[in-house]
Amino acid sequence: MTCASCVHNIESRLMRTPGILHASVALATCKAQVKFDPEIVGPRDITQIIEGIGFQASLPKRDPSVNNLDHKEEIRQWRKSFLFSLIFGIPVICIMVYMLIAHNKHQGQSVLDRNIFPGLSIMNLLFFILCTLVQSFGGWYFYVQAYKSLKHKSTNMDVLIVLATTIAYIYSVVILIVAIAEKAEQSPETFFDTPPMLFMFIALGRWLEHIAKSKTSEALAKLISLQATEATVVTLGPNHSVVREEQVAVELVQRGDIVKVVPGGKFPVDGKVIEGTSMADESLITGEPMPVRKKPGSMVIAGSINAHGSLLVEATHVGSDTTLAQIVKLVEEAQMSKAPIQQLADKISGYFVPFIISISIVTLIGWTTVGFVNFDVILKYFPDYNKTISKTEIIIRVGFQTAITVLSIACPCALGLATPTAVMVGTGVAAQNGILIKGGEPLEMAHKINTVMFDKTGTITHGVPKVMRVLLLGDVVRMPLKRMLAVVGTAEASSEHPLGMAVAKYCKKELGTESLGYCTDFQAVPGCGIRCQVNNVERVLVQSEEGLNEQNVYNSGLTRASAPQPHSVLIGNREWMRRNGLHIASDIDEAMTAHEMKGQTAVLVAIDGALCGMIAIADTVKKEASLAVHTLKAMGVDVVLITGDNRKTAKAIATQVGIKKVFAEVLPSHKVAKVQALQREGKRVAMVGDGINDSPALARADIGIAIGTGTDVAIEAADIVLIRNDLLDVVASIHLSKRTVRRIRINFMFALIYNLLGIPIAAGVFLPVGLVLQPWMGSAAMAASSVSVVLSSLQLKCYRKPDSDRYEARAQGQMKPLNPSQISVHIGMDERRDIPMSSTWDQISFLSQASSSRNSRENSLAGDRQDKCSLLIDEADEDQYM
Repeated sequence: MTCASCVHNIESRLMRTPGILHASVALATCKAQVKFDPEIVGPRDITQIIEGIGFQASLPKRDPSVNNLDHKEEIRQWRKSFLFSLIFGIPVICIMVYMLIAHNKHQGQSVLDRNIFPGLSIMNLLFFILCTLVQSFGGWYFYVQAYKSLKHKSTNMDVLIVLATTIAYIYSVVILIVAIAEKAEQSPETFFDTPPMLFMFIALGRWLEHIAKSKTSEALAKLISLQATEATVVTLGPNHSVVREEQVAVELVQRGDIVKVVPGGKFPVDGKVIEGTSMADESLITGEPMPVRKKPGSMVIAGSINAHGSLLVEATHVGSDTTLAQIVKLVEEAQMSKAPIQQLADKISGYFVPFIISISIVTLIGWTTVGFVNFDVILKYFPDYNKTISKTEIIIRVGFQTAITVLSIACPCALGLATPTAVMVGTGVAAQNGILIKGGEPLEMAHKINTVMFDKTGTITHGVPKVMRVLLLGDVVRMPLKRMLAVVGTAEASSEHPLGMAVAKYCKKELGTESLGYCTDFQAVPGCGIRCQVNNVERVLVQSEEGLNEQNVYNSGLTRASAPQPHSVLIGNREWMRRNGLHIASDIDEAMTAHEMKGQTAVLVAIDGALCGMIAIADTVKKEASLAVHTLKAMGVDVVLITGDNRKTAKAIATQVGIKKVFAEVLPSHKVAKVQALQREGKRVAMVGDGINDSPALARADIGIAIGTGTDVAIEAADIVLIRNDLLDVVASIHLSKRTVRRIRINFMFALIYNLLGIPIAAGVFLPVGLVLQPWMGSAAMAASSVSVVLSSLQLKCYRKPDSDRYEARAQGQMKPLNPSQISVHIGMDERRDIPMSSTWDQISFLSQASSSRNSRENSLAGDRQDKCSLLIDEADEDQYM
């Protein structure tokens, strides 16, 4: 393809084919993305259709080296065409320079002006020979492409080039034959110099253009080059000893294979380390500059580099399922997509060539008419013509000169390349900075965002609850700290709730063990807490000296008759304790409230019918969250927090990060409704989330931004994926979008203005102010326009994402935590009773709770009263243990 007209021709032809649902062609990458009904049409049919229009087509090759060779072949072809044209172009330039010098020096005829015989000068003979040779050899490729285009009733840039050179050549031959036939004393002025100059400049422009275009995809090529080509698959014997090693192509590695990675080697697959310790450089994939420590159980990413120490890795994702392959796929799809502004350029380009041909004909007719009606106008604006030339010849020459210049200067290529080259560079630079932008549309839309809506859990916070404090409430001698931790850890080890898992993890860490006691009769009541029996914790305590001392003290308080018995355990919120007949003192309630005001969840622990501890659990805020929020607000963007968590926790988190507007206790459908409500107010909304429950809102928002460590559903629904899990990348996405859109507009306006001004200048509209162009000048300007647009896009490669230090320096002294009174909290949809439970996501949530209720009833030993209350939520106590 040579210009945007080619794109329009292919797309329109494909879209007229039955069975093809969508077709998008990218000029910068010379690739097409086609959606089709396989029952009606297939890949072979699509290829034949494109070839029938006059283009070559083949299915994409997954091997990057093969694609790279194809691209190099294209560059080599245009270099060859330019060099061949240069062979004939240099003599033409030399003759023109000599004629100019001789004319200025002698103010008369030079040696080359002398006639060999009447009507034919030495100069015209040389020009005729050179022009004939370049027409026959140098312009052969242009003629073939133009023929194919016209054969299939379409037009492209090659048609304009061939038309201009053919008209110049035929006109010159005809006028020369007439002069010879009439035995004219003076050889006529011809356009034999135009074709060599046109072919030379345009071939040079195409060569440089393809070189520049190859630079736009460097980021993608760099990502693809990260993929290892071979892997060492090992067979393990007893005690993880290596029995056999085998070198295989990376495509043959299967899930579950054990791969050996030596120091300095690339990880060929995503996997889990099963033996060895090392440091891994993941900077080119995640953007993390510091090496990451890898040990047994750590996850590794394909394409990252093992710094030192051999590792054995169990493959978990191979082939197209690896993180690197998914990143490459997203970047490829992004570079194939079109920004909305490109749609206008493609429409213009579709009619561009016929329009230019029409303008050229009008120009020829117009100047010819003006010359015959008022010859003084020609003499006034074209005073350099030889006075010995006839009036008719001068008029016809002026008409053809302006008409050919119009054909030479018109350039749909610049319009076609203005947007896709900027999108290619922008998405590639974003990927190198850990931001995956899925196409030109989100890249163009991101800079318009004026409201960012953040999910809380896993987005503003880490999404992993941690125990912040453990408080003993009873007699330390009766229930020592280590023993309570052993009992609580054993109980929560049977829980699948995130808070329970956090407590169990904390207890194991404090006790220094991975094994705990035994838990029986376990019952979890949603919205309240758990109940169970725990025994055999003594063996856990004897593993540490401190725990052994506590155990001895504990045992000394028991009589021989009272050997350690199983503990009855209750862990949950206030309502759970009250239901089980336990009184909560005011000082305990105040301590819980103090933690809740900080956004922490406080749960009580009762062992053997007595309250003995309180545990404060919190999902900690990411360290960059407040800086990201402040920076967005400084950019004039409104920031909103939306969460399904309770109002106290949501308000506490908002206080820490500086968000003034909060929507708490919302369902997934409510998030979608909030996005729609803001959009109805005229807002451009970006939703930032990481969970399955965020995916409807991510899909509905103007821009959905998913955290890279989130669920696959959220990543699939989002328009932008942040690989590094860094909230400052939300700011960077908007920042890069502004830079890219500004570059697109500069390219687009330059291409548009170039054609809007260049064509009238070539047509002679500005002759009264002294602006006149020769055809070769137009061809040079046309070649320069395409190259300049691509070079303009390449400036985006210099983009450097502002780092956190720069943002912190700007925010110095301005970031202050908010007062609770400054925060506006909205509950649910603010009109709860009017919300029907009809949303699919709400139904899933309801069925999930109902299922939990049924399981609780089946396993409950506490009677009908507890079953009836298992789904009740205490409205007064919003710190729900769920």
